[in-house]
Amino acid sequence: MSELDALPWRSHSGAPRPKRWALVDDTLNADRAYKLVCEGTALLWQGDYHQARQMLQALGRRIEQARARRKAAPPATLLEAFHQHRKAQAERARILGLLVLRFEAGHALELRRAPDVRAAAEAAIGPAEQPYLASLRELLGWIGAWEWRQQGVPVPALGGARIHPHYGVFSPVRGEYLDLIAQAPLPASARRAWDIGTGSGVIAALLARRGLQAVVATDNAPAALACAAETFAQLGLPVRLREANLFPTDEAPADLIVCNPPWLPGKASSAVETAIYDPDSRMLKGFLAGVGPHLAPRGEAWLILSDLAEHLGLRSRAELEAWIAAAGLKVLGRLDIRPRHGKAQDREDPLHAARSKEVTSLWRLGR
Repeated sequence: MSELDALPWRSHSGAPRPKRWALVDDTLNADRAYKLVCEGTALLWQGDYHQARQMLQALGRRIEQARARRKAAPPATLLEAFHQHRKAQAERARILGLLVLRFEAGHALELRRAPDVRAAAEAAIGPAEQPYLASLRELLGWIGAWEWRQQGVPVPALGGARIHPHYGVFSPVRGEYLDLIAQAPLPASARRAWDIGTGSGVIAALLARRGLQAVVATDNAPAALACAAETFAQLGLPVRLREANLFPTDEAPADLIVCNPPWLPGKASSAVETAIYDPDSRMLKGFLAGVGPHLAPRGEAWLILSDLAEHLGLRSRAELEAWIAAAGLKVLGRLDIRPRHGKAQDREDPLHAARSKEVTSLWRLGR
């Protein structure tokens, strides 16, 4: 296995490099494969590409079957249900991530019936000047993200215009928070607006479409900055993009500052989850603590936030209100909307009891 040891390991999700390897192909049956990956042995696939995908599906079924056989006691609280769900997700990702492929320089995949994945891989992880190893599960994520990027996501609040999210940038598939931004009354005589943590650029684009004449969008993630720049160019919007951790430091105070931080306190386990999980609510608390001095007289800060964390027991409403008050801010008003995504109605979802009560709010805050 000395040759394998010399090949770089690529994992955008931060999965550790496997320590044990087995060279496998189409002759390996799923039960044996499941035993090996549960023991921590990575399977370097050398057979047919479509058979590899079928093997990944078979491993997924065995994970679910093993979970059903364990018949664990139902969680006593929603917080316990959340932690059990996250633990199960992490274990599933670890096991499925051990089905591994070898990529040649330039991201070429030399397996029977393998598709051309070069564009999708390069868009996700950049150039590859030498062969490397990566999991099939990661590759499928790269391919899915590339397809989303090519097709685009229609945004009704932008009149059906499409946003083309890059790999690792949150896709604006949940439109209810954009409806809140489209409907909320703008501060009187508002001209200057900032979108903090712009991601795909969709909120900044919506603010510009609403007639704000000087819109600044900030982010500190390279993928988000590239995606937002593409969004503004494609829509023909004169939004100024700034690389910054939260607020730009050399801009005049703004009449409106909008932030849609990750909604759940916790550690992200993949690139796209950084838009969902915010360790110790750092971005949320940083926005609230720092936004006041950047507001123009009679300016407003709009905080877009779901109360799912409250229903799960991860953060209380009292904590949020205390952070607002400690920042010298007051609540001018709040607009609420119910989510429309499928999980809110999915009774099989382990977190359905919380999701069914979720409300997304636009908090209008002033100094």
